[in-house]
Order: sequence, then C-alpha cells, then structure tokens
Amino acid sequence: MDLQTLALHAGYEKDSQRTMAVPIYQTTAYEFRDVEHAANLFALKELGNIYTRLNNPTTDVFEKRFTALEGGEAAIATASGMSAIFFALANAAQAGDNIICANQLYGGSLTLSTHTLKRFGIEARFFDVHKPQQIEVLIDEKTKVIFFESLTNPSIDVADIEALTAIANKHNILTIVDNTVATPVLCRPFEFGADITVHSASKYTTGQGLAIGGILVERKGLVDKLKNNPRYSHFNEPDASYHGLVYTDTGLPPYTLRARLSLLRDLGAVVSPFNSWLFIQGIETLSLRMKEHSKNALMLAEFLESHKKVKKVNYPGLKSNANYKNAQKYFQDGLCSGLLSFEVEDFDEATKIVDATKLYSLVVNIGDSKSIITHPASTTHQQLSHEELIACGVPEGLIRISCGLESVKDLIEDLKQALEA
Repeated sequence: MDLQTLALHAGYEKDSQRTMAVPIYQTTAYEFRDVEHAANLFALKELGNIYTRLNNPTTDVFEKRFTALEGGEAAIATASGMSAIFFALANAAQAGDNIICANQLYGGSLTLSTHTLKRFGIEARFFDVHKPQQIEVLIDEKTKVIFFESLTNPSIDVADIEALTAIANKHNILTIVDNTVATPVLCRPFEFGADITVHSASKYTTGQGLAIGGILVERKGLVDKLKNNPRYSHFNEPDASYHGLVYTDTGLPPYTLRARLSLLRDLGAVVSPFNSWLFIQGIETLSLRMKEHSKNALMLAEFLESHKKVKKVNYPGLKSNANYKNAQKYFQDGLCSGLLSFEVEDFDEATKIVDATKLYSLVVNIGDSKSIITHPASTTHQQLSHEELIACGVPEGLIRISCGLESVKDLIEDLKQALEA
C-alpha cells in the first residue's frame, strides 16, 4: 500500500462500535477473564492488555501505524523523543560498553550520550557524519551501537546511510538512526540497511506542537542479527527478571519486546493514551504536510542564499549544498523537510536578527505548522564550548528555522526585514 493509505488505515481494526476514529482508551488497567487468562498474559502465552505502563489499545494503533510507515516490524511508543533514544541505546549497551555517535547530533542527544550515559558506565565515542572512515578505529569488542541522524538538527547534514550501515554490518553492530526531521514520509532508513529508528513524535508527527512523545521502531528480521551475536548476550541468555525469557527465542520482534518488558516496565516512560491519539491524527496528514514544509523551506533557503548578510545556508535541497547528492539518494522526490539553518557574522548579529522577526516564534521546537526560529548557541546547544559548537556544526552565528505552513511570501518578507533591521 502507498504511504498515504497506510497513514489513514494501518493498525486499526474497528471494534464492536465500528467507530471511524480510533477510540481513546483512557484507562490505567484492564480486567482479566480469570486467573488463567492473567497468568497466560504475563507468561506471553497470550498477547493482550495488562497495564497501560506496558501497553494500551490506542497506543497499539499508533505503534502499528508508525511501524507501517517506517517499513519496520514492531515499535514501542514512549513518553518523549529523548526517552525513545535512551531506550534504544540502553537496550543495547551496559556499563563497560561504548557507543559510537555522530558529532552532528541534536543537543539533547549529545548531552545524553556525553554526560548522562557516562554516569551509567557507557562511553560515547564520536565521528564526523561526513567521514564514515573514522568509525573503524573507534570500534572494539565492547562497541554496541553506531548512532546518527538521517537529517541532522541543527547543522542540516544528510548522512550517507548505506556507508554507515555497511561498516556496522561488517562488525555485526547495531545502527540506530534518529529519523525525526526527515520522518518516514521522506526517508526510510531500513531500506538502506539501518536496524532501529527513533523519533520525537512531538515534532512533525503531531504537527502542531500539541503533545510530547517518542517512538522506537525495529526493522524486519532484526532477530537474525541479534541471534547468537556475542555483542548482545542479553538477548540470547535467560532474563532472570522475566522468568528466564530468552528474547531471540520468542518468535516476537526481540528489540522492542525487551524494551517493553524491561525498560518500559522498570523505568515507566510511558506515553499517555491521549497523546497517542493525537499522534494518530497527525499521521493522517503527515505526507501532505511534509510536502508543503519542504516546498516552503526550499524557497526560503533560496532567498537566504541570495542575501548579502548571510554567510552560509544549510539546506540539502539547494543544488549548491554539499549534502544535495545524499538528499537526492535518500529522500523521497528530493524533498528535504522543513528544517534549515543559516549563518551570519557572529553571535550578536544572530540574536539581533532573531529578535527582529515578527511572524516567526522564538521556540525550541521544530515541526510545527507555525514557523519557528531558534538561536542554538544560546539555547539548545548552550552547554557546549566554542570548540564543541564548531565540531557539531553549530557556530555561534547560526540561526535555525523550522519552516511552517504559512504563505512563503510572508515568511520571506519577515526574514528580509529582520536581516535589514
């Protein structure tokens, strides 16, 4: 089926009430038929609802629908995009292990990998997303993950997914791709060898900044990579916390199963049923919105590229951009999402321009129907040193724009007056 058809129908089988809209099952718990039924559910002899911290019928539709869009096998929804990223990494690595991350990551992902995971005993090692050859020297027997973004935020680089996954597969290591900015409408990393994708559903999935949530998706057949892989013994040995369950022997998608039965169960970063319902509504129009976001962003980027105050424009839809070739290869119809950034002279000039805009909202979010402007060096990446900012592609004069669905004529006019104020 076409993606737009899946976005409207996948994962929902009408219940006895035959409702066209997916119902919101706003409940904490579920009644079991009898003791045997309850025992079978906990033993995975039957699949069904136990407790909303583990699963929920509304969230189940969201997970199935998003899985269909991504072309994966199974998904697990979480309370936020950051919790989805944490679950994806923590599901693979433990104390004493290391993960290999692209320098060009979202600021929250950099803080998580560099500082928070360090306290869990997990080391982060970094490479330039445009230099995959740097990865080989970082790999050892304790490497569990190669983590990167398909379209980076806010440096707006496009990863060579096939090159990165080829290195990972050579060493039998998992690849995790943050596909938030591109969305599965524009980029499907599983088709290029990726193992797991993560998303902040708070962005383009909801589309109007209505809800916080995240989702982790595993590819079809991932069990074959995990089965008897010495890097991931915890998937192949009995789990004492779940009566000796061996995840690769269940016949169920093992990565999301373990994330649900171990991490979601114990850490509790569960998405609310109402938020899952909001994400379902957003998915229905996602492909339509992404085309408009991308069209507006390209026209805005072309205007910025022609302005004398702008030193550099980062948007892979521009033929002059270094990422253009990868964008044409990995993105549907060359559409490059609504996120772009541009660089002006320095920190002071950047903040002056941001403050002078009238139509754009100064917000640290992306993917909204309304246009958003951000100065990363003073907000999302404030915790980084000057050297670290340069390394992750976020100089102090960088301004990030999440291009909304307003008239692009008005968006250009507002940015023009801000640049010339």
